[in-house]
Amino acid sequence: MDRRQRYREQTRQEVKRIALEQLAEHGVAGISVNAIGKRMGVTGPALYRYFANRDALLTELISDGYHDLADTLEVAIASVPAEPERLWAGARAMREWALAAPHRYLLLFGTPVPGYEAPPHTLDAASRSMAALLSAAGEDTGPPAEGALAEQVRAWGARMGYDGRTARQLHWGLIVWSRLHGHLSLEVTGQLAATEVDPALLFDAEVEALVAWWTTPS
Repeated sequence: MDRRQRYREQTRQEVKRIALEQLAEHGVAGISVNAIGKRMGVTGPALYRYFANRDALLTELISDGYHDLADTLEVAIASVPAEPERLWAGARAMREWALAAPHRYLLLFGTPVPGYEAPPHTLDAASRSMAALLSAAGEDTGPPAEGALAEQVRAWGARMGYDGRTARQLHWGLIVWSRLHGHLSLEVTGQLAATEVDPALLFDAEVEALVAWWTTPS
């Protein structure tokens, strides 16, 4: 990488760093290319040499977030040799990631940004996290799942490239995804505070129920 390329990459990384600070302080609505330019001592339009527009900047923040979460899950799950401990490791890593950077979590899983449509490649980034969670499932030794739901989850798995997964594994992965994100969305937005229930204990109980779902013969 030559000096010009290094400067370009350094500038891009600085823009994204400041954008994440704006996100943490003011939410998605607070991300302003002009304000970023002012912080960096340049005009807002000058930054369009590095990002075509605000949506392009958002897309990179979203893609980076999905990949960072997936990296976190993959490392955590790979560090444990067998299930059900693999799910525990992945779930706790997901919670730690969300609580460490709630603004990034909500950018990915919170209210959709008005007027913004994420390009297809962000879906590819998001699918890595699901693939990591699916890897926490053990061998499916039960009979083949049948029915409308089984057909739909098989079709979804085929579209997403989750090859070799049974309908029961895919169904379990969707339940894990929805339940963990249901809890985390409430926790990071403070919605559980009024219950005065320890969110860590509630989260662990949810993971325990998910492990039981998988390990209990159908």
